[in-house]
Amino acid sequence: MTEIHRTAGAARSRLQQASLIVGAVFLLVGVLGFIPGITTGYGAMEFAEHHSEAMLLGVFQVSVLHNLVHLLFGITGIVAAQAPSTARTFLIGGGVVYLALWVYGLAIDLDSDANFVPVNTADNWLHLALGLGMTALGILLTRRVRPGTTP
Repeated sequence: MTEIHRTAGAARSRLQQASLIVGAVFLLVGVLGFIPGITTGYGAMEFAEHHSEAMLLGVFQVSVLHNLVHLLFGITGIVAAQAPSTARTFLIGGGVVYLALWVYGLAIDLDSDANFVPVNTADNWLHLALGLGMTALGILLTRRVRPGTTP
């Protein structure tokens, strides 16, 4: 039985492993966003608007919608890890989504109704890092391995 698990784990590409890890982190963040104490101002959390005063780890502005998006993104990453092609699509596509969210966060007035997710300055910088990191993983881990070498 141990051999089966070892074989299955070895068969998973680095691309799939990255998708699985990124998905698991998003899932964890989505759950943590609903835990009072880890999320400060929990009682002031709104469904989806800039008035939400809930802050994940006291830094990142969150709402119910924001947490649900993290949960769905996490599930998507875990499911996408089943095949290299879907893992790559998740990492690159998700990275592009986060880069677009970063641009959106910079373009809007954070105190306006356009900030429905909601995001704050810390979220914007995190979105930039996530977008660049996920896109880089999707591209760099897709590089072809030369015959006779191990990945």
